[in-house]
Amino acid sequence: MLKPILFLFALMPAATACHAGELASRPRIVLSPEAAQIHAAGLLFDGHNDLPWEIREKGNSSFDALDISMPQPLLHTDIPRLRQGGLKAQFWSVYVPAEHEKTGDAFLQTLHQISIVKAMIRRYPETFEAAATADDIERIVLSGKVASMMGIEGGYSIENELSNLQRLFDEGCRYMTLTHSRSLRWADSSGDEPVAHGLSDFGEEVVREMNRLGMLVDLSHVSQETMKAALAVTRAPVLFSHSSARAICDHPRNVPDEILPLVSKNGGVVMVNFYSAFIVPTEQLKNDKEARGTLHNVVDHIDHLVAVAGVDHVGIGSDFDGVPRLPEQLESVASYPLITQELLNRGYDTASIHKILGGNILRVLRRAEDVAKLIQQE
Repeated sequence: MLKPILFLFALMPAATACHAGELASRPRIVLSPEAAQIHAAGLLFDGHNDLPWEIREKGNSSFDALDISMPQPLLHTDIPRLRQGGLKAQFWSVYVPAEHEKTGDAFLQTLHQISIVKAMIRRYPETFEAAATADDIERIVLSGKVASMMGIEGGYSIENELSNLQRLFDEGCRYMTLTHSRSLRWADSSGDEPVAHGLSDFGEEVVREMNRLGMLVDLSHVSQETMKAALAVTRAPVLFSHSSARAICDHPRNVPDEILPLVSKNGGVVMVNFYSAFIVPTEQLKNDKEARGTLHNVVDHIDHLVAVAGVDHVGIGSDFDGVPRLPEQLESVASYPLITQELLNRGYDTASIHKILGGNILRVLRRAEDVAKLIQQE
């Protein structure tokens, strides 16, 4: 449950809570022993990190070139800062650009990204371990390692073959973002003109097959029409692996208030993205398109999602190593504990903080596994 002070803040109009003049007056967040203890006791499970693509681009796909056991200032993520930030579980994105749909090698390139994640786990076995289920995550976390799953970012990775979903699931992928920057024949992107106007018949088959496998349906990057269509078809909870609240920042990548009650009814979770262009309030961005914002802005989004969708339907989906600009005090994976501090400052209790940090996405994953078992029995 939430303390009364939180409801007073969360129910304030977004324009009031995030007024540009007020931003400058909000103090830097300082981590207290209490918040550090709450953070360490929780399960921090991030929905989206693009480190594998950065290793490919900046390190020629090699951890010899970019050894993340050492500080890597060119990255948002390395092992020393992961430890400092208290990360317990991660969906590593196995993203490949949408252009690979046209070149016909999207599936092959996705397998290459998967190989980078697997190489990381082999190279740093004291830090990472692959997880296939929610039970695996809990077991691995208790061992002190970072439980690692993968998420496909863009439905073009399956090359219009349902059988490729099974193959990617067998490789360890546990969600798929239906689209990325371009619309597909079977699902529409938030960044492109509609083609399917929601989901085509094949798009609905994709969602049903993901339900059968226990692969989460990720609605980040999709159009509002596709959000509604997928929520109408799925039998399992959905996630938005890295999206924020459109009521605060009016960007197509964010989730509109109209959708949030549907996510609550579905039992899903919206995992807040840290990218400055998705979290700085709309009016402030109009005046300064390069505004960074602060960690306060990110927690404003959490507040709004809690107020509209409920505290059981909010999570953390940083998009570290996938974005060019981050808010002040959220510059790397070392910064996560400051989110816990600010949630505590705003009146959230320990149970609610732990839900947001990772309890909600773990519940969603477990429920998807249960739905898959039911469908397979049918």
